[in-house]
Amino acid sequence: MTDAYDIVIAGVRRSLPKMEVAPGVRIAVLNILGDTELTEAGARALIKRLPPCEFIVTAEAKSIPLAYAMSVHSGIPYVVLRKTHKLYMGDSLEAETLSITTGQPQKLYLDAKDRGSIAGKRVVIVDDVISTGSTSEGMRALMRLAGATVVGEAALLTEGDEQKWRHVIALGHLPIFVGD
Repeated sequence: MTDAYDIVIAGVRRSLPKMEVAPGVRIAVLNILGDTELTEAGARALIKRLPPCEFIVTAEAKSIPLAYAMSVHSGIPYVVLRKTHKLYMGDSLEAETLSITTGQPQKLYLDAKDRGSIAGKRVVIVDDVISTGSTSEGMRALMRLAGATVVGEAALLTEGDEQKWRHVIALGHLPIFVGD
């Protein structure tokens, strides 16, 4: 039994630890927080493939450095959807998601300032890994409520059923490990 899965993302090699998410089911976990080399390489590779857009939108927290780096390299501003509501966020919008890594329902919030900025704009939603699609669905729901048009979806990696993610601009794909 292997405890890690080796992958190359945008020319950067990483060994991802495997984590059990259900009995007999494991995933390879990508954590880009603090990994400047991988984040920068991934951001540069993804922005070359984006459709024309006016904003990059991501969900808190692990994909924030990716959205930031994509913004720096492209000049396209980015918006972060929060997982908790803060008073300063004003009249925010919300949507519910279910993360594979937490196994719990979570909410995403778009604050009033960002809501006004993206209304009527073309946006690309970005995540580090798309596995179940729940976070992406929550981001899409918030963009609809805000009056933005999602013109693309990008991630460093997709996971699980590769056919399900054919529409995603991704730099690689992770299998789900069952019974290994």
